[in-house]
Amino acid sequence: MVAPWSPAVFSDDDLVDRFGQRVLAAARRTWRAGLPVRVRRATAADPVPAVELPSCTVRFLVAGELAYADTDAVASYRGEAVVLAVWAFRAADERDPSTEDVRFDVGGAGSAAPVDITAATELAATVLLDGAANASPVLIGSLRAVRDDLTSANLHWPAAATDELVEQLAAYQARGAQHRVERVAELITEVHARARATGDRSRVLGVEEIAETRLRQVRLTALGARVRGTVDSRTVDIYFHDARDVLVLREHMSGETRLHGVTPRELATSTVLSESVVRGPSRVIRLARGGAAKTSIIPSGHSWSDLSTVVSNYAAAVTALRAAPPRVLRPRVAAESVRVLRIAQVEHVGYHPGAQRLEAVITDPDGTAALVSAEHRGVAPGALDALARALADEPTYVSGAVSQADGELRIDPIAVFTAHGLVVPDLAPADAPARLEQATSPQPDHLTAVLTEAQSLCAEAAHRGLRHLSPAFRDRLPTTTARLREAGLHPTADAMAAFARTPAVDTWLPLHLRLLIALELK
Repeated sequence: MVAPWSPAVFSDDDLVDRFGQRVLAAARRTWRAGLPVRVRRATAADPVPAVELPSCTVRFLVAGELAYADTDAVASYRGEAVVLAVWAFRAADERDPSTEDVRFDVGGAGSAAPVDITAATELAATVLLDGAANASPVLIGSLRAVRDDLTSANLHWPAAATDELVEQLAAYQARGAQHRVERVAELITEVHARARATGDRSRVLGVEEIAETRLRQVRLTALGARVRGTVDSRTVDIYFHDARDVLVLREHMSGETRLHGVTPRELATSTVLSESVVRGPSRVIRLARGGAAKTSIIPSGHSWSDLSTVVSNYAAAVTALRAAPPRVLRPRVAAESVRVLRIAQVEHVGYHPGAQRLEAVITDPDGTAALVSAEHRGVAPGALDALARALADEPTYVSGAVSQADGELRIDPIAVFTAHGLVVPDLAPADAPARLEQATSPQPDHLTAVLTEAQSLCAEAAHRGLRHLSPAFRDRLPTTTARLREAGLHPTADAMAAFARTPAVDTWLPLHLRLLIALELK
């Protein structure tokens, strides 16, 4: 067994001998500008220390040997990336020498340099005051302009939130199925929360993220896919795992579109070898123009057992989720919550006809349970039947977006690895329906019900507009305030009471943020 070690042992003289003074000078310029890093220390289970930089990942494959440092960056950037990774390990050892996985900003001014996103917060406040239902084309156009300004300033996370808010408002005006009242309220809160938050700017604002990075040859293992949109206009997100990250290839489809010469289902169950991958700040990737010839797509013929995203201990995953920052302040990485859960056993599979939801209880090797939950969507009519059949076919892994509720791990599945291969439910044909056992929908616990009621009221207020709340709506607020107080949520009840007295931006925002965090930690 290889003993854990740290690349911090390399001195600057070692780096100069290997890469030269010119490379170190370039690295110092980057360091002075500041950048976010993620340091993964070597452990007995994974003896390869690694650093995730904004543009690439550096892995130190052989202890004490700089020549065997590996990176997915293009050759011209390799030396600078390795130097920055060594310096990141030094900073991590000084900052937090015991944690195996640590994220922080290095160099630059860190969180001290102020960033002004007032234009975005003012427009988000206008949406809240006037209501999403009353958003004018002029307001939506102004939001688009602010989004472009934020992107130009490398404020990628507020820009992404503003862009999604534009999409939601446009979907409402078009009566699109993508519009969700609750999501509009979350986005308004997110823009303001990112403007007011302290801490590492890269994680809150995405300031140091690189707009796009060309990667050298990468090996991508498909993890499944999610289809969004409508039957006539679909977007498919195909998820891949590289050496450390989960990346997303996003494609818009109509009809029987073929992606890079294969069907979406074939691509979502394949291994991709490419020299043409370009990665964006949210880990969404694309193939560079003219790069298809440098890309090979081969069927995936092995299990997911060696992937770094595999979760074998469900209880530890719940602990990590509860320790994470609130979702409205986390980096807007497209596949941040995507994991692969190892399945020791499928305990039960049931269908809730009223909610059109399939649920299954799975366990890890220690016997800890997790809930697999998927709802029917018209854009993927065969998904639930395919999922049910996959869960009955000796499944060993399930991939998807994970969350937690009441201390239980939950996953919204995008693929299942079975005895007969990889199944991607969203891309399955709508053929013969599976025979499903009907399940009884459990009633939510009292605390969850009270928090959900209060959050729904906040979302409705944002939809109507604080300037347009009817007397009937305001009459409902004291009742919800009393229920929050009866449930022991006194600070939240006080915030609801303040909003009931004076419906305004400054009373709505802290109330809604409290509710979002409380529901997330339930």
